[in-house]
Amino acid sequence: MIMKKLAFTLLLATGLFFNAQHADAQIKLPPASSTQFIIQDLGISQVSIIYQRPNIKGRKVFGDLVPYNQIWRTGANNATNITFQDEVKIEGKTLAAGTYAMFTIPTENEWTIIFNSNAKQWGAYTYDKADDVLRVKVKPIKLKDKVESFTISFDDVNDQHMKTSLAWENTKVSFLIEVDQKAEILASIDSAMKGEKKPYFQAAQYYFTHNVDVKKAAEWMVEADKGNTKAPHIKYWKSLILAKAGDKAGAVKAAQEGLEMAKRDKNSEYIKLNTQALQAAQKK
Repeated sequence: MIMKKLAFTLLLATGLFFNAQHADAQIKLPPASSTQFIIQDLGISQVSIIYQRPNIKGRKVFGDLVPYNQIWRTGANNATNITFQDEVKIEGKTLAAGTYAMFTIPTENEWTIIFNSNAKQWGAYTYDKADDVLRVKVKPIKLKDKVESFTISFDDVNDQHMKTSLAWENTKVSFLIEVDQKAEILASIDSAMKGEKKPYFQAAQYYFTHNVDVKKAAEWMVEADKGNTKAPHIKYWKSLILAKAGDKAGAVKAAQEGLEMAKRDKNSEYIKLNTQALQAAQKK
């Protein structure tokens, strides 16, 4: 009898524990639309986007799942958020730094890209046109290959502009983002050059690549070389800048020195680059 009571008690306790355990358990399931966060340097600032990525799953997307001529959250779940650290231009129109909900109105031949100040929204159910800060229009293109998961990407990036692309099914749209940071960068260079540790190399690179003042870039590159006389990358840039400034002999000498250093260090990258710089300088 005692054994039967003990067995019943254990069975009851096990059952209660099992039920309690399952009542409190948190079920982990994969989301129907996964979240992606992307971030991209643009000049001296950054642009980031967080969004959810629905899949086609055999459905017709544009003109059906995503109706034409209606506001779309541009993804799934929460409205897609885009953040700009600095003021930018979107398709030539100015947009202040900040975080925005990015909505779209797709049509077959034209899309409207919308930047809305109410970033904390679920879908587009509470969308209010009065909160729109900027609207631009872009043309879609047809893709040969189908994109299963809705995808946002940053394309054709340099330090002054890039494209943001939206692709799903057989449709892709892109809009241009531009920054104008030259005045800010030049001011920071001027300020840094007044300090004790002067950034000769970085300043020379910027002046050279942005066609600011090649003579000044050459002067700074000579100073940078004095501070690091055994670096093949310094010699490479010195050769490029001196060649552009019209100092052929100096450019050839720098490339030759850089090539010798790179060979000594078995640095294949700068063996190649200094060889190219030497050949270019000799042709001038």
